[in-house]
Amino acid sequence: MNYDRINQILNNDKKFDVFYEDRPVWIQGINEERAKIGFIDNFEEKDVFIKDLYERNLDN
Repeated sequence: MNYDRINQILNNDKKFDVFYEDRPVWIQGINEERAKIGFIDNFEEKDVFIKDLYERNLDN
């Protein structure tokens, strides 16, 4: 994922399925290279590189 796409997601009311290492996450905030994420399946939070986040293509 890239910085511009994350900004689109954060500034949109629609829900997007974002993942980190096959785990669903929500994006809490970003800076130039990193995102602060929270995992949907527990209370864990982590700072990760933006490039390591991805959206799953649900059309397949």
